[in-house]
Amino acid sequence: MPYECVVCVKQVPDTANITAEAMKEDGTVNRAALPAIFNPEDLNALEMALEIRDRYGGRITAISMGPPKAAEVLRECLYRGADRVILLTDRRAAASDTLATSYILSQAIRTIGRYDIVLCGRQAIDGDTAQVGPQLAEKLGLPQITYLEALLGIENGRIRVRRNTGHGWEVLESPLPVLVTVMGTANQPRPRSAKRLMRFKRAKSRSELLAELKAQNPQASEAELQPALQARMQQLEDQGLLIEEWDLERIGADLSRCGATGSPTKVWRVQSIVLSRKVYKQYPPTEEGVRELVHELIMDRILG
Repeated sequence: MPYECVVCVKQVPDTANITAEAMKEDGTVNRAALPAIFNPEDLNALEMALEIRDRYGGRITAISMGPPKAAEVLRECLYRGADRVILLTDRRAAASDTLATSYILSQAIRTIGRYDIVLCGRQAIDGDTAQVGPQLAEKLGLPQITYLEALLGIENGRIRVRRNTGHGWEVLESPLPVLVTVMGTANQPRPRSAKRLMRFKRAKSRSELLAELKAQNPQASEAELQPALQARMQQLEDQGLLIEEWDLERIGADLSRCGATGSPTKVWRVQSIVLSRKVYKQYPPTEEGVRELVHELIMDRILG
């Protein structure tokens, strides 16, 4: 029996490359100062959805809430095998804490319609709260299984998994639909498909297309660009390359529950931390040493 999977993915700042500019004065993350990456455990959640589709059939919808730049992680989902991607972007959702974020995502998933399994990464590396998945399950009225590390099977409308308990594991069953949060140890995410990369590298969202048109026509107003924008969107939609873009109206969200207004979490104290490294690595002054150094810089995303 095929299953409809919805995967929640997030673009996050790369916390492995922390600098002195990483925090703003108000205690929030200065995302512009850090390179953006696909949240690692969300990749594991996507891979779990792909494994479910490989074994049982079905469709995978990936959804990401964030600024227009978050379309990058949705293209990554397409490269790896997602069937449908949705960018949920709206300035009024800025500064949402986990409570507001889970509410907005729940409204988006309801708008998607049918689903059998909702998958989230265990937690995001920019917050480490592990709260959005459980809060999302609560708002959707779904049973939830957290810390999933292995899928044992799905049959007769029930899912059976192995769950990590910290000092061991336990086997749990749940009726569908269900929400699961996936650990980084659950699987090894597959690489991009070269064929899908060549096809979907041209996939764009409405916001990205509008930004391109503005760059090409800096004197034109947004109203003047609408005919060209609509034509470009229709062209990409006909080719299956338009990334769906939703706002808060599209999902019927209550604005009082979104953004800073709907976020009870407040910064209590900001502490300045001086980062220092007490170890170093020396590279020999040879061609091989230089090659190794450049490789390390690329892997750490300092170059490239």
